[in-house]
Parts: sequence; C-alpha cells; structure tokens
Amino acid sequence: MNDVSFQLKGSAVSIVVLELYQFEAATFAQQLRDKVLQAPQFFQQSPVVISLDRLSDHATPDFCNLLNICREFNLQPLAFRSVPEHLAAQVQTTGLAVIPATQRSDSELGREVVKTVVEEKLVRRPSKVISRPVRSGQQVYAEGADLVVLAPVSEGAEVLADGDIHIYSTLRGRALAGVQGDIKANIFCQNLSAELVAIAGNFILSDALQKERWQQSAHIRLVGDSLHVSALS
Repeated sequence: MNDVSFQLKGSAVSIVVLELYQFEAATFAQQLRDKVLQAPQFFQQSPVVISLDRLSDHATPDFCNLLNICREFNLQPLAFRSVPEHLAAQVQTTGLAVIPATQRSDSELGREVVKTVVEEKLVRRPSKVISRPVRSGQQVYAEGADLVVLAPVSEGAEVLADGDIHIYSTLRGRALAGVQGDIKANIFCQNLSAELVAIAGNFILSDALQKERWQQSAHIRLVGDSLHVSALS
C-alpha cells in the first residue's frame, strides 16, 4: 500500500504580474476596474504576483487595502516580489509569500547564459502539433518546445509554449509564448481575434489588438518591453 500523502510537481500556470509604481486607493481601484473590464474572463480568479521593483522610493502603500481592492475585482494575490528592505515588515503582515529579487553579478549572468544555451541544445524537444480544435476551458502547453496548432483556438481556451506558437487558423482564446522567459519567442496566426497574447510575460489584451491586425494574419514579437504586431511576411 502506498502511504505517500502527496507529490509536488512543476506546472505551467498563467500568473499576472502587477508592477506597482505608486498607490492611491481611489485611483488604483479605478484603473484596475478599467483594466479588468477589458478582459473580464481572463482576470476572473487570476493568480497575481505584486512586484515592487518599480515602486517609488519613498512610497509606503497600504498593502492590506491594495490586496482588498485586488480581491474586490476577483484577482487572487499570491505573493510579493522584489520587496525593498524598508517595506519588508509591512509586507510580512499580509501573510503572502515573498519572492526575492534576482541579484547576480555580470559574470554569474554570463555563466547562466552559457548554461542555458547548452541545456537548450540538450533538451530541446520536437514541436508539439495539435490537429484538433482547442475548446473553451482547455489548456495546451508545449514544454521545452514550439507549439503548432492546425485548428481554431476557441474563446476561453489557452495555448502556451516555452518556444514559438504557430496557429494555422483563428486564435480567439489566449496564446502565451516564451512562458519560461524566452524574449525571442514569437506568435504566428492566420486570424488574430485573441482575448490575450503574451511573450515572456508581456501581454496585450483584445482591446489593444483590435487597433492592430484584428481578424487578419499576424506575427507578434517582443520589441523592448512591448509587443509588436505586424503582417505575416
């Protein structure tokens, strides 16, 4: 008889990162309301990590009030990231986890890049190919590989890949490429009607996409900190 009570596994989960610059409760609540209303299904019960690395140096937000506002709009805060020392005690009272900021020397970063390149050559997998429609509520993830979808991705569906995403049909749901941080990842689709597209954590919602190549073929890539949408060439 197996007496093991549980097993811990890694998983690909879409997490919203809220980068906080400043906090005034009424303004924050209104701006968050406006953003959530752009894609209510995407933000419904979405897990959120609150990043403080761009917070104004002298800001002292009311974190309990901030969390209450997030929950009021059905967001689920999980943790804080990059918490400055002078706010550590205040953040600790919220009971949420704290994810430390990554601090590495240039030489360490260089070694990490070499390690990543070697590992990618060793473990890179063939593209994951999906020939059936991805229905609402379904999630497809290509771990360590590109994802190729030969059928439509429905509204409410989600496709994710560590590499590129190719959709040879209509994208109505959400597509997230480079989910492990690959800033060179791309998204290609024949018909851009998406709720959300994202590369390496940077995303665009449907309202902004409608000003781009809406219901047309599209190539989406990351330029700096922003997503660039262009015609397929």
